Amino acid sequence: MTRNQTEGDEEKRGPRVFVEQSGGHPTESGQLAASNSEATVRAAPQPAAHATGDQLNQPADSSPEPAGSFRELGLSAETLAACERAGYTIPTPVQAGLIPRALAGVDVLGQARTGTGKTAAFVLPILERMTQPHRGGGPRALVLVPTRELAVQVRDEFEKLAHGSRVHCVAVYGGKPIKGQIDKLAKHPAVVVGTPGRVLDHMSRGTISFGEVEMLTLDEADRMLDIGFRPDIEKILRRCPESRQTLLLSATVPPPVAKLATRYMRDPEILDFSTHELAVETIVQFYFTVDPTRKFELLERLLQREQPRQVIVFCRTKRGTDKIYERLSRKRSQQSGEEVACIHGDLSQNIRDRVMRQFRDGTVKTLVATDVVGRGIDVSSVSHIINYDIPEFCDDYVHRVGRTGRMGREGVAYTFVAPDEGPQLTRIEMRIERLLKRDEIPGFEAFDRRPKPGPLQVKIGLDGSTSGGEAGQDATAEPAPPKPPSSASLLGKGRTPKRFRRAL
Repeated sequence: MTRNQTEGDEEKRGPRVFVEQSGGHPTESGQLAASNSEATVRAAPQPAAHATGDQLNQPADSSPEPAGSFRELGLSAETLAACERAGYTIPTPVQAGLIPRALAGVDVLGQARTGTGKTAAFVLPILERMTQPHRGGGPRALVLVPTRELAVQVRDEFEKLAHGSRVHCVAVYGGKPIKGQIDKLAKHPAVVVGTPGRVLDHMSRGTISFGEVEMLTLDEADRMLDIGFRPDIEKILRRCPESRQTLLLSATVPPPVAKLATRYMRDPEILDFSTHELAVETIVQFYFTVDPTRKFELLERLLQREQPRQVIVFCRTKRGTDKIYERLSRKRSQQSGEEVACIHGDLSQNIRDRVMRQFRDGTVKTLVATDVVGRGIDVSSVSHIINYDIPEFCDDYVHRVGRTGRMGREGVAYTFVAPDEGPQLTRIEMRIERLLKRDEIPGFEAFDRRPKPGPLQVKIGLDGSTSGGEAGQDATAEPAPPKPPSSASLLGKGRTPKRFRRAL
């Protein structure tokens, strides 16, 4: 899989500024972002040939101050009551900064690391807009997400905060029968949450129209572009009214995301709430150096030592996920009887929904997964993350580890590193600006120290006989029996027996 690269020329119209908190971090290319003791203002990441002076027209002190409660954000009494029912008392910095600007009707690109409350930061302004009277048949708000699991989670957040109101939300995604989704869309829901592929499918069938869309949200935009949804997203954006308000939320802002904002957002305010450390401070991170053949035994010993409340074991491939799940489920069922489950893209949607439901309610303690649950999935009881396979990209590591330590809670992350994977570990440490601590389990041999068979040695005696054996061993062989004389020697040197062609 390769990252999407910027292509073509940029549009003249672009974002105004980035607003950073104090501190800077090296980007994927190793460049260090500027940092001051106060908020820092820098231009949007566009080619220098297209940078214009009017892009820097926002004051440097525009980073929002943390709000003490949701009452200070300008929400209505109905929305405040919904926050109180959901147990939301103090807004996170992302919510305190993004909600007032979204309520003001401006386009916002919010950059924040995982586990900081981004979902509620865009759900609350959408619900606030939906309470206003409107006449129309299509959805008024559209939310695009990269995975099916995240679509279900965002829909559940809407239903929780919209409880008791007339705002109805429908989730559309692949893996489910499209007939049931068509029936739900026929009831004209106010909010539609979906993956770009399934939304585009409904659009081509004529079962959904975007003529009445007032707010469009792109959640985990960097991930959607990574997995190739850019053409689908652009088709959907071109069908939405130009007068819409657009919210784009992303953990990182690589050039493809900045280009998307430049083309399809109206002078967006880009609020950067990511601190100088990408990794969450409450997550303790370790690594093990281990031979690939000894990984599974290390996994067993680590689970036995840590006794995690809930743990996600990340693997790189679907086949590897199935293998680890089968071995681990047999071992755990025999030892402790704990439930083990796995999830990846090849499973049917019904199975994926059931696994996530069991994992959220605590029935499943150990979940073996690919990066399909590495983005946006919020299960607050996850205490441990184990990277059985080191991730291919540094940002994937950040999002894997972000499944624990949610909303200020403590968490632990372990990464298994093979002897030849040192460069990948170094890149991760440079990306998060933190050195991972090396861990060891007493009595566990991380490397296979059994002697390996040496090369075969062949000895030729003076009489022409040969003997073979392994290196370091005295190989003795019985003398070879004399060979029978060949036909050539019987007939004379250089002569061969006559051959006669069979008559045709």
